[in-house]
Formats: sequence, C-alpha cells, structure tokens
Amino acid sequence: MPHFLCKLVPPRPTFISDMSPEEALVMRRHREYWTPHVEKGVVIAMGPVDDPSGGYGVAIVEAHSQAALEAMQAGDPAIASGRGFVYANFPMLGIAVRPSLPLSPITSVTP
Repeated sequence: MPHFLCKLVPPRPTFISDMSPEEALVMRRHREYWTPHVEKGVVIAMGPVDDPSGGYGVAIVEAHSQAALEAMQAGDPAIASGRGFVYANFPMLGIAVRPSLPLSPITSVTP
C-alpha cells in the first residue's frame, strides 16, 4: 500500500509559538482526530516540527490512494476549522519501518 509524507502547514509561520486559545483547541481536536489512525497503524508517525523558519506538522500515512488520503485529511478539524491550514502531500517511493513495538502514549514536547 502507498505511503505519503504529509506536511500540515499552519496559517502563519509563528503559529506554534503564538496560537490563540481557540487555535490550541483546534490543534487538540486535530491530535484527537489522528490518534486512532496512529493506534490502527495507518499513521506511522506524526508530530509538530520546530523549524526556525516556521513550524508545521508532519506525518507518514499509509493510504490506498492520494484520494483516500485527501478524504482522511478533509475530516481533520484543522482543515475543517477554516483557519487557513493546508496539507502538502508527497508520495514516498519506498519506506523502511522499524519492527512494531508496544504502543506508548502519544506525548507532546513543549520547548
């Protein structure tokens, strides 16, 4: 099955450091939306990236097709919020994944 590198671009480069309480709620719902996909193994990895030129989210997702991936993304509360988030998706030509380990809770790291 194909894999995709997905980049969730926020509405502004400073989003990670200056999101409003309402935007933080959107991001909490975004994480809650994708967590079951991680638990099922559809999402191989996901999380925020602290890029000095502007943070963003990244995920590696297994999907039957680009259309199936985009359908999952359309249900993402970040996209549905209408706040200017967009996905950039890149098909992966191959993937190597470490052997499955016991699941640990998803954590977020705050600088």
